[in-house]
Amino acid sequence: MNRIIECVPNFSEGRNMDIINQIVAAITTVENVKLLNIDPGKATNRTVVTFAGAPEDVVEAAFRGAQKAAEVIDMSKHTGEHPRFGALDVLPLIPISGITMEETVEFARKLAKRIGDELEIPVYCYANSAFINERKELSYCRSGEYEGLKAKLEKPEWKPDFGPARMNVRAGAMAVGARDFLIAYNVNLNTTSTRRANAIAFDVREKGRVKREGDSPTGKIVTDEHGNQVNIPGTLKSVRAIGWYIEEFGIAQISMNLTNINITPLHIAFDEVCRKADARGIRVTGSEIVGLVPLNSMVEAGRYFLKKQNRSVGLSDDELLKIAIKSMGLNELYEFKPEEKIIEYVLAGKGSNKLVSMSLKAFANETASESPAPGGGSVSAYMAAMGVSLGTMVANLSSHKAGWDDRWEEFSSWAEKGMTLQKELLKLVDEDTRAFNRIMDAFGLSKNTEDEKKKRSAAIQEATRHAIEIPFKVMESGLAAMEIVKAMAETGNPNSVSDAGVGALAIRSGVLGAWLNVKINASGLKDASFKSEIIQKGEEMVEKVRRIENEVYEIVLRKISD
Repeated sequence: MNRIIECVPNFSEGRNMDIINQIVAAITTVENVKLLNIDPGKATNRTVVTFAGAPEDVVEAAFRGAQKAAEVIDMSKHTGEHPRFGALDVLPLIPISGITMEETVEFARKLAKRIGDELEIPVYCYANSAFINERKELSYCRSGEYEGLKAKLEKPEWKPDFGPARMNVRAGAMAVGARDFLIAYNVNLNTTSTRRANAIAFDVREKGRVKREGDSPTGKIVTDEHGNQVNIPGTLKSVRAIGWYIEEFGIAQISMNLTNINITPLHIAFDEVCRKADARGIRVTGSEIVGLVPLNSMVEAGRYFLKKQNRSVGLSDDELLKIAIKSMGLNELYEFKPEEKIIEYVLAGKGSNKLVSMSLKAFANETASESPAPGGGSVSAYMAAMGVSLGTMVANLSSHKAGWDDRWEEFSSWAEKGMTLQKELLKLVDEDTRAFNRIMDAFGLSKNTEDEKKKRSAAIQEATRHAIEIPFKVMESGLAAMEIVKAMAETGNPNSVSDAGVGALAIRSGVLGAWLNVKINASGLKDASFKSEIIQKGEEMVEKVRRIENEVYEIVLRKISD
């Protein structure tokens, strides 16, 4: 999976579009960073910019945005409704896919150090990046705001984590951190009552509601020994919620911020609101996601609702998305368009995954053209992908077979494994073509001087090694896929046993085709140790896949002959 992080810097300027445009222009000078949103606010005098991409690219773009903000924003003249203490006030990095929070924390801290060192701005690390427990809360780091910053920096306990412990009059200070993805999520109700919507919001939100004597809504507020009010916690952790009325649609909503979707994901929040609303005689009619959502959140929602039906979850992302959208009523107020609402799809844009996005006819014609790519490597990956797709189909049919209801989880598990391998193999279809093009690019490098010759030779060797690793991954995935088609031939729906057999044949062909690509590319590699190791492992995999294919073929012949 590609590593993707999102960055949502908040700049202390929301009125002067020339300044905002200069900052955004600095961010977008980094190639491969995708600008997702610009949201200026005049009253707050604050602009939220959202962009995403590979971690290294996003970090570089964030630094350039911070650098430009320090040049064009003068905090000594800033006024606005929102709390703030810096030109770039808060700079969060958010893991989206293919990267852990721990890794994101390291990127955030390195970024904070660079800003402190090179821009001489006091930086406090907050959220998951905090070095000091109290500084996890952004409000704590920003206490006193810009006006109180000079005095705060003179106190030892307020020494910044990075940068100088002295006032930067123009730029102020900055909070840099890594945090979880926040989803703004609204659930629609069949009522116009804000009071009733609020009651449900208080039922579910982590903060809950104020405890009153006798549990009466008009009773005296209960306090602890320190005089602080006591709350009755709600049922959902990491959730903020409130009820409100939407005049445009004539309905009340539960408006929620899911601040940690690993603790309370979308589907759990939706189902819990449904339960609490039903207990109060109110129906949930649908919901809406404000802004973008990670693909995994939607896919997991699809799996969740399928499992509630005792149905296989081994489906494509597209099918899982349909289930999630329908189950949570995301089309009620307006059409939910995955290509506009899912962050990975927005980042990919048009023209990505060129080969796997083609029709079968277009792919065949492209392969038949005079262009050398796609070639045998891409076709091998696609053959293996089709083979495991057949095994997955048998698993899904078996999970839904009449009389086999007690086995749905068994076959769902096989189908899920199959879809994981199918995704990997489809990705390798394009990766193999990119690997070939990388070799061609390396051969095209200049070789006029000795230094250029050395660089060209090194680039060729690096590209060649990569071109070996890609088909080798096809072999590994194909061999793993053989386990699925064999299990389906042995235990799956007998009416589809021939499909499992065809799957084994396709996978075998894909693995052997990939092996040919490993060998032809290895012939040009100078690293003898790596070449020897990869050839030995490859030969072992070829032997295994041939043996399993023969076993599956015999099983299928026996079953269809009975």
